[in-house]
Amino acid sequence: MRLILFTLTVLLAACNGRKHHLEVRDDTRPYIALSTFGFYQGGILDVKLSSFQVQPGQENKVFGLSLDRTLSDAMNPYLDSHQDKCILEEPVGQQTSGPIVFFLMDLKNKTVHVNCSADWNIRIFKNRTSISAIRAKRHSFAEVSDSAFIMQRRRKRDTIPTDGHKDSVENQACNKLELPMTVEKKDKFNYYSMNFAMYVAMKADEGLYNLYFHACPNYQTMPLSLSFNVDIEENNSGNFLSAGEMPLPALYFMMSLLFFLSGLFWVFILKKSRHVVFKIHYIMAVLVFLKSLSLMFHAINYHFIETIGEHVEAWAILYYITHLLKGAVLFITIVLIGTGWTFIKHILADKDKKLFMIVIPLQVLANVAEIIIAESEEGDAEHRTWRYIFIFVDLLCCGAILFPVVWSIRHLDDASATDGKAAINLRKLKLFRQFYIMIVCYIYFTRIIVYLLKITVAFQYVWLDEMFREMATYVFFVLTGYKFRPASAHPYFTVENESDEDEVEVLTESGLTEGLHKTKVLNRTAPPATIVEANEEERENLISKRESSHEYD
Repeated sequence: MRLILFTLTVLLAACNGRKHHLEVRDDTRPYIALSTFGFYQGGILDVKLSSFQVQPGQENKVFGLSLDRTLSDAMNPYLDSHQDKCILEEPVGQQTSGPIVFFLMDLKNKTVHVNCSADWNIRIFKNRTSISAIRAKRHSFAEVSDSAFIMQRRRKRDTIPTDGHKDSVENQACNKLELPMTVEKKDKFNYYSMNFAMYVAMKADEGLYNLYFHACPNYQTMPLSLSFNVDIEENNSGNFLSAGEMPLPALYFMMSLLFFLSGLFWVFILKKSRHVVFKIHYIMAVLVFLKSLSLMFHAINYHFIETIGEHVEAWAILYYITHLLKGAVLFITIVLIGTGWTFIKHILADKDKKLFMIVIPLQVLANVAEIIIAESEEGDAEHRTWRYIFIFVDLLCCGAILFPVVWSIRHLDDASATDGKAAINLRKLKLFRQFYIMIVCYIYFTRIIVYLLKITVAFQYVWLDEMFREMATYVFFVLTGYKFRPASAHPYFTVENESDEDEVEVLTESGLTEGLHKTKVLNRTAPPATIVEANEEERENLISKRESSHEYD
């Protein structure tokens, strides 16, 4: 119970939407990833940095923000090449890996200097209210007649200088732009604040935008402790989801409906089955319905983020609970099927019980880490730590669930060579090997292939990784249900009959018995045979005949 209360407390603390609020306290990191968001045309980014505090005498150091644009969620080219040096200390004109803009904080003069690369074409505004005025002007400009529009284009073309000054013209929207900073003094410390906004006006400017905070002194051996607050609001024409997340609410709802209907069909099969239904079959039904509920609450949760930019706590908590239960029941079901529980044995072995004691807590920890990663701010110092914990624990769980399947395969392999029931055990062995391959493919696809897909596709198709993950899960559920369905003729449920009607035994081949078989036919209706004891003379004659038969061998 304490573990559940602690888990819910952590998750409630991590309930954040797409209106980001990050508090950084005594941080010594050289750079902090603040946000990653995919913008369509009409998207708005509003950033407010407040209560920025540095140690006295460090106002001349270089601090600031960088905002760059990429087309996919792969590794950032600027961070890869600047792990040991501060990118803000280089001229922005040297950055050629994509559009980027620097916000250099001049704490002495209380201003922010904005510098753009040559291929940056988006205007930077002092605040969000300035964007509303620009959007109104653009709307009125769209109503100008065609002839007037052509004349304006001609006048604008006449004012364009030669190619040697092309970069300065392209960057006049943000180069040499200075944003004001406000200073508030408390307890003999200065607290600086700044604000800027960005508006994606053209379709050519769509992309995945990455916002970072840089503290250039922290690249040295003696880092500084920094504290500040950041409030970030991102939206695409009123939609608070990133471009690659917009289809997710509908996707989760459709997959929830699909799992629910499949669960009803599975229950119908169990009720109508004339064969033996085991407890594990009902656990499989519970797993399918938990998966359906988890996806339903996830869809509702994303719907509220889409409309208001933040969670509704009730739906978020319901999603967290069902997600934790679903993850635990999934691994329990796989382990129980792998051990053959209720199918071929009704009591778990000691090693199976020890495996459960290891796998279940690890799986709960992995699910908690996954939720915290998804709901915490990207710039939190603990965000990367929880990501490493999730990857490590999830790999441990995925490796642990393979052990009972391997144990069962070895047991059946040994039994098929010793107990005389080779045909039955070989069929069971084939089934367990198929189940082993299914688990390996499921883990490989949902953990590796989906990640590679996420960092490869364009920013607006990031939702495809979630679609393939859920489809792979559905296929795995369907195949597992089909392989282990209730059926008397199924190799998994075949009962070994010690009194077969016709049992064929191959005799040891010798000179006289080569190619012969011994067939034992049992007639249950025949009366029992009468046993007559032989006298001493008959026994001696029988022994002499057996000895004389060996003379011709």
